Amino acid sequence: MPLSKRDADAAKAIIAEDDFIDNLYDQVFRELLFFMAEDPKTITRATRLIWVTHNLERSADRVTNICERVIFIVNGKMEEIKSSTY
Repeated sequence: MPLSKRDADAAKAIIAEDDFIDNLYDQVFRELLFFMAEDPKTITRATRLIWVTHNLERSADRVTNICERVIFIVNGKMEEIKSSTY
């Protein structure tokens, strides 16, 4: 709970995990595209799963934004800790 404890170190640790989530999203996206190309009957299910993973990835981006604000509250400086490709 970096926000309630005003823990900048915990916030930075959480931000560091965002790349893992981004890479996981990319992997799932590629695999689902492969399944759709191999078997068109999977398109509906795979498309829904892509939307789920996309929303989870975006949620992780929002958590990153919150953590950046925690760091601001603690340090008094607004800085983007990492730049995302999304």
